[in-house]
Amino acid sequence: MNDSTQTWWQRLKGGLRETSSLLGGAVQDLAKRKLDAAAVEELEHELIRADFGPEFAARIAAGFAEGRFEQEIAADELKALLAGEIEKVLVPVARPLEITARPFVILVAGVNGSGKTTTIGKLAAKYRAEGKTVMLVAGDTFRAAAIDQLKIWGERTGATVKASSPGADAAGLAFDALTAAKTNGADIVLIDTAGRLQNRSELMGELEKMVRVIRKVEPDAPQAVLLVLDATVGQNALNQVEIFGKTAGVTGLVMTKLDGSARGGILVAIAARFGLPVHFIGVGEGVDDLSPFTARDFARAVVGLD
Repeated sequence: MNDSTQTWWQRLKGGLRETSSLLGGAVQDLAKRKLDAAAVEELEHELIRADFGPEFAARIAAGFAEGRFEQEIAADELKALLAGEIEKVLVPVARPLEITARPFVILVAGVNGSGKTTTIGKLAAKYRAEGKTVMLVAGDTFRAAAIDQLKIWGERTGATVKASSPGADAAGLAFDALTAAKTNGADIVLIDTAGRLQNRSELMGELEKMVRVIRKVEPDAPQAVLLVLDATVGQNALNQVEIFGKTAGVTGLVMTKLDGSARGGILVAIAARFGLPVHFIGVGEGVDDLSPFTARDFARAVVGLD
């Protein structure tokens, strides 16, 4: 491991400590006795508590029980088996976000408080560090604070910012911004959207309108629609993926705030149910705390393996 990878691994392990502690405690208890029916049921319960989902938990419990009843199993062996099963679910969805066009338009959606605008800023920093020209579009016109936040990220990263006054038409802003991006040859266009609850149909309708208007400028845009999910909301994230997927055509996911939750298993539940690419995960507030998602690292960190 090089130093940067080691640093990220340490942050990832630290960020997932609440989840791994929850599972680790259960695993240590199981390792002290024979893996009987009661022990397997307890493991299933702990997986559900960590939001891995009942289907995944039942499958894991059944797999562990098979051929192992009345046997003792070491804690590290049990963790390794668990990490292996988690990795199997995550490998198909651990896919990088590939930049395939210019400008490459990324529409970023999510509910208020999910870390959406901060994620946009971190992505801008990542792409600017790669030498790409970036335009940020302050499409969350309902919140003056979101507009100001994006302007700060623009100054910090050297990205161009397109913004209107609070309350302006977000779709019109996106139209003008994408037109300018094409004229100026921008590499990446990151469009913020109003944080909306998935059960507010009129706000979801505005998101659909934004997608339609963007396609009037560039028929293939947006090339990516990222849904930012807050790990601390647990099972509610499944509902968000379903509704935003129908409304905005979500192409990939970003999971934030894994460092503030014992519910890191929700990422596994989402992967198992939807199979959507998970491009990035976040484990803190710093610019470097958003990183491309890798299945093996996550699986080992979430169960507390080194």
